[in-house]
Amino acid sequence: MGVALAQPRGEFNEYVGVGVGLMGFVRGHLDERGVLGLRLQGGVLTYGRETQRVPLSETIGRIEVDLTTSNNIFLLSAGPELAIPMGNARVWAHAGGGLGYFSTDSQVQGSLGDQEPFASTRNFSDAGFAWNAGAGIDYTLARIRGSPVALTFGLSHQENGRREYLTRGGIRDLPGGGLEFDVKRSQANFLLWTFGVSVGFVPE
Repeated sequence: MGVALAQPRGEFNEYVGVGVGLMGFVRGHLDERGVLGLRLQGGVLTYGRETQRVPLSETIGRIEVDLTTSNNIFLLSAGPELAIPMGNARVWAHAGGGLGYFSTDSQVQGSLGDQEPFASTRNFSDAGFAWNAGAGIDYTLARIRGSPVALTFGLSHQENGRREYLTRGGIRDLPGGGLEFDVKRSQANFLLWTFGVSVGFVPE
């Protein structure tokens, strides 16, 4: 598990800035040295977020709440991984296919210590096939009962294809109710930088 930074590329870079989030993976070795394996990874990234103070309703204007809207990307993929063990270090490369899910969600929460949202909705979403390919390195810091604990760093290209999505400020409330969406349509690809800690499992 680790932190992730999404650096937009091409058309996507014209509409959004750097995204941040969390990524995790599970790796299974197919040989004793761990040269060939299978990798399942997933995570969530946020590339836009805004909070507004609004009345709870038109008839209860004296009570205000926080309306937070976030633009998110959910990723899930699986595929092969090749590695070169080098002492405490392990250099790896992987490729995988799966799902890229873009969504814009709004939620409402009160103040005065009440941090739990009491209402939420999904305003817009789009999904489709996505693939990625990248490389990285793991460096083992210690072993706990035989299980390696390592720092892991990776860089990959995430190809989501052409998607529809919203950006920060892309929803406008219309007088009398209703919403207007400023939908962007473009290739939605980015470089994904990840840094975190991995814990291996050694069966007894």
